[in-house]
Amino acid sequence: MLEKNFRSTALAAATALLISGCSLIPTYERPSPPVPAAFPGLSSTGTAEPRASALAWQDFFTDERLRKLIEIALANNRDLRISVLNIEQARAQFQIQRAAQFPTLSATASGSRQYPSLLSDGVSQSFSVGLGLTAWEIDFFGRISSLKESALAQYLATEESRKAAQISLIAAVANGWLTLLADDELLEITKQTLATRDESLKLTRLRFESGVASEIDARLAESLAETARASFADQRRRRMQDENALVLLLGAPLPPESTTGSDKGLQALAPMPELPAGLPSDLIGERPDIRAAEQQLIAANANIGAARAAFFPRVALTTSIGTTSREFSGLFDAGTKAWAFSPQISLPIFDAGRNQASLEAARASREIAVAQYERSIQAAFRDVADALAGRATFSEQLRALRAQADAESARFRLSDLRYRNGIASALDLLDAQRSLFSTQQTAVQVRLLQLQNQVVLYKALGGGWATR
Repeated sequence: MLEKNFRSTALAAATALLISGCSLIPTYERPSPPVPAAFPGLSSTGTAEPRASALAWQDFFTDERLRKLIEIALANNRDLRISVLNIEQARAQFQIQRAAQFPTLSATASGSRQYPSLLSDGVSQSFSVGLGLTAWEIDFFGRISSLKESALAQYLATEESRKAAQISLIAAVANGWLTLLADDELLEITKQTLATRDESLKLTRLRFESGVASEIDARLAESLAETARASFADQRRRRMQDENALVLLLGAPLPPESTTGSDKGLQALAPMPELPAGLPSDLIGERPDIRAAEQQLIAANANIGAARAAFFPRVALTTSIGTTSREFSGLFDAGTKAWAFSPQISLPIFDAGRNQASLEAARASREIAVAQYERSIQAAFRDVADALAGRATFSEQLRALRAQADAESARFRLSDLRYRNGIASALDLLDAQRSLFSTQQTAVQVRLLQLQNQVVLYKALGGGWATR
C-alpha cells in the first residue's frame, strides 16, 4: 500500500513537471536601429572585407612593443579583473535561478525524548529517518523559468560587458603608448628649440654689447629662450604624467624597452591596417556594448513574465517517505514505514495593488532598457562616424602642416643667415624661430591624433576582443 501511494505521488510530481513551463514572457522583438542606413559619406552597400570584430588585436597593432604592453595590461589590469569576477558572480546567480526549477531532495533524521509524556507516566521517545521534498514550487505559469531567463540574459550581458571592457582597455593602452611616443618627440623638438634660442640669445647679447643690436632685441631673445625653457619643463612633466597613466592601465611597471627608438618619432611606426566601415546595422552584432544592452533588454522582458505569473496561483509540494519508531533499534523493522504528501496552493486575492505595481515597474524597466539599447546604437554610430570623419581629413591636415614646417624651417635658416650678416633684424629671426617651433609641435600633435583616430575606429567597429 505504501509503495502504491508513493508511486502515485511520484506520478503526480512527474505530471506537474510535464504540464509546467507555461511562459507569460512577452514575445521579444528587437527594436529597429534608430540610425541612418549608412554612415555619412559612404554608400549603403555592404563589403566583403574582413570586419574589425574579426581582426585580432595582435594583427591590428603591428608594433611588438605595443603588443607586449597590451599583454601586460590584459594580465594585470584591475578593472578588467573586476569584469571577469562580475561574470563569475552572474554565472552563479543564473545557476541559483536554474536550480529553483528542480526539487531539492533532503535526507532527514530526528529523535526526541520527553518527560512527562502525555500518553504515559514515563519517558516517551521517537525516532525517524527519511527522504523528502520541501516546498517545491511547481512552475505552472512560468514564474521561475522567467526569472531563470532573466538571470541568463544578465549573465550574457555581463560577458559582453567584459568584452567591451577589454576593447576599451586595449584602446586606452594603445593611445597611452602613442601619447608617450609623441611626448618624446615633442621633448626632442623642445630641446632643439631651446638650444637654438640659447644660441640666438648669446649672439644677440654679443651684438648688443657691440652696439649693433638694441636692448629690445636682447630682451626679446631672452624672453623667447626662457619661454622655450618653460615649455621644456612643461613637456617633461606631461611626459611623466602620461607615463603614470599608462602604468595604471598596465597594472605593472612600464618595461624600459617599451619606448626604445621613440626618438625616431611617430612617423617611423608601422602603419595599421585600413578597416572597412560596413553598415550601421552591422554594429549590432559586432559591438559587445550593444549586445550587452540587448541582453539587458531581454532580461527586462523576461521579468515581465515573472511579474505576470505573480497574478496566478502558486502550487508548492512537500512530501517525504521514511521510517519512524519509538525505539532507535526498531527504525527499520516491519511496519515502521511512513510517508507524507502535502500540496499547497496559494492564490492572491488582495495585495493592495502590489502585484500590479510590480508588473508596471517591470514594463517601465523594459522601456528603459529599450531606450538604453537604442542610445547605445546611436552612440556607436557617432563613434564610427566621428572616426571616419577623422580618417578622411587628418591625412590632408598633416600633409599641409608638414609642408608648412618645411617652409618655416627654410625661413628660419634664411633669417638666421640674414641676421648673422646684419641684413635682417632680430625680430625677424625670433619670429621665424617661434613659428617653426609652433608648427613642428602642431604637426606632431596632429600625427598623434591621426594614429589615435585609427585606434578609435578599430574600437568603434567592435575590434579588440578577438584573439588569435
